[in-house]
Amino acid sequence: MATDNLKRTPLHALHASLGAKLVPFGGYEMPVQYRDGIAAEHRAVREAVGVFDISHMGEFEVTGPDRNAFVQQVTCNDVGALKPGQAQYSALLTDQGTFVDDCVVYRFADKLMLVVNASNIAGDWEQVVAHKRGANVRLRDISDETALLAVQGPKAEALVGQLTSIGVAMIPYYHFAQGKVAGVQCFISRTGYTGEDGFELYCRAADAETLWHAFVGAGRAEPVGLGARDTLRLEAGLPLYGNDIDDTTTPYEAGLSFIVKLEKGSPFTGLEALKRQKLEGVKRRLVGFKVTEPKTVARPGFAVFLDGAQVDVVRSGTVTPTVNAAIGTTYLPADRAKPVMKIEIDVRGKRVAAETVKLPFVPHRYKK
Repeated sequence: MATDNLKRTPLHALHASLGAKLVPFGGYEMPVQYRDGIAAEHRAVREAVGVFDISHMGEFEVTGPDRNAFVQQVTCNDVGALKPGQAQYSALLTDQGTFVDDCVVYRFADKLMLVVNASNIAGDWEQVVAHKRGANVRLRDISDETALLAVQGPKAEALVGQLTSIGVAMIPYYHFAQGKVAGVQCFISRTGYTGEDGFELYCRAADAETLWHAFVGAGRAEPVGLGARDTLRLEAGLPLYGNDIDDTTTPYEAGLSFIVKLEKGSPFTGLEALKRQKLEGVKRRLVGFKVTEPKTVARPGFAVFLDGAQVDVVRSGTVTPTVNAAIGTTYLPADRAKPVMKIEIDVRGKRVAAETVKLPFVPHRYKK
């Protein structure tokens, strides 16, 4: 995609001033890394605190009397289980029960908000609008007017706590609170995509730079790009749409059965297909693997073999700093999708040995 056609987050000029390497991602020009590099940024999040600009993510606002019933039909998790101030991981599905996208649903007292992946904003919006029919709801795509910063790492709570009167230590995992941080009105969600404790802060696009400068700097947080975001989420065994999950995979196959609520009392897209799959059993499952051949990396798209026959391709794959090895994910037949299975991966014409391992590669350290 030509750079001229790419969108930019409100912090684009700031990233450029910090010497970030900017690359196309999800229709945006985004920082993949800063001057210190991916490994240093990855370690900053694992050991201290880092800040990501993830304002490319999409946000849809749902208001009106039928808002809860409407989102129940659009997503596969149970919105009825949420109280105001809570969030849940969920998904938009096809009629076949496969992923249109994964998402996070936030429940406020007077509205709901769906947060979706940047590359899927247009398709997700089309699917959500198509469900409206006679529902008494108002739908707004607020993606362009919303900025989002993720503050992640074991020192995230202390850093955010210094900048707000909100009792952030009292916010449980997948809950959120509203108020001011560094003078900026926002809502703070105890969520993230790294496996570490941390927060995601939503604010008006015009306020993003103020918030960024409050967090980033000497003695505070390191700026972190999408390169380290990918190595962190892979170590944590968190799925990436377009790699680990897509419109050919279901939540059951991906190990995400906890987001499917078949008995929530509301029909949703993909319900019948998932009922059948649960009854019949899945034929494949997502697994993690570690390459056992030295100095070899299994990249996404490389063919994966079991007993000499190709069974899938590498879904995610790279060398990550904490594991300090080449790791990845792939789908295996359900009866073979368990640890210590020997597989082979075609790395540029050479079959190399790998072994399946239990996910996640690095234990989660969320504050429950």
